[in-house]
Amino acid sequence: MTDAPLGGPEPLIDPHAHFHTPWTNRGDWQRYNQSRLQAGHRMGVRCHVASILGSWGHTSPTYFASPEDQTRANAAMLALAAHHAPHVKAFVAVNPNFRQHALDEIAHGLSRGAVGIKLAAARRTTDFAVLDAMAEAAAAYDVPILQHIWQHRRRDWPNQDASDGAELAALAARHPRTRFLLAHIGGGGDWAHTGPAVADLPNIVMDLSGSGIDRGMMDEVLRWVGPQRLLWAADLTLCTGLTKLRALAHVGLSNDELADIRWRNAERLFPRGTFTAALESDWRAEPPVTLTTPWDGTLGPQGGIRS
Repeated sequence: MTDAPLGGPEPLIDPHAHFHTPWTNRGDWQRYNQSRLQAGHRMGVRCHVASILGSWGHTSPTYFASPEDQTRANAAMLALAAHHAPHVKAFVAVNPNFRQHALDEIAHGLSRGAVGIKLAAARRTTDFAVLDAMAEAAAAYDVPILQHIWQHRRRDWPNQDASDGAELAALAARHPRTRFLLAHIGGGGDWAHTGPAVADLPNIVMDLSGSGIDRGMMDEVLRWVGPQRLLWAADLTLCTGLTKLRALAHVGLSNDELADIRWRNAERLFPRGTFTAALESDWRAEPPVTLTTPWDGTLGPQGGIRS
């Protein structure tokens, strides 16, 4: 492909992506996965850092995945990352309610090339008796935690134990050596609450993902945390990710600040060298990626690969 990337000439890294497997809740899982890689390539995304949340609700709840479902999902994610290197990297997603299983998954996944930990909405971040161990593991392995956040949670929501920015700030204050990526500022709730809630915690950075594209959202977040604590990301909707990219060009940022948000902050957040090969690749010379199925039946219904 020789056309300029839709997202502009500078590199892009998406630090909040997802994939599906045959064991999740979508019959079109292959089409979904392929569309992410192809659309990402057309936009200029050099690397997708992704997770799979158990069975996405098919055989256990999305935010309360069973150990068996999450082990299989992590094995599939590691297989995808290995097969599509260097353009896909893996998070290890865990349900911290199963403490030892979560810690074992983290150790195994990071030993196989994962570059971070994904925590969804299985336990509120102020439940320190559970979450301290996850934050300590991230610090010990020197990897970030991507934390699912509901922006200013004012009540409990069904089927999740979601945290908001103030609750993540409480955990981050206890673990200053742990790097936290606060998920989807555009993903639901009152985003204007989140910036001031985390402004004084330099170990929290924020991603722009989510389907929300409210006027003034990026301006307000930048006012509170600045361009070196904000990362472009897409989550499930690359179309709104593209919209945010175009809006970023009109909020008064310098070229260096735009580069920080597009890719340099991700380089700082993740382990050194995570994106070197992807950033050095020639985007123009590479055709749109076609997703193949890398597990070929090796991931059965009873769990994931262990080798």
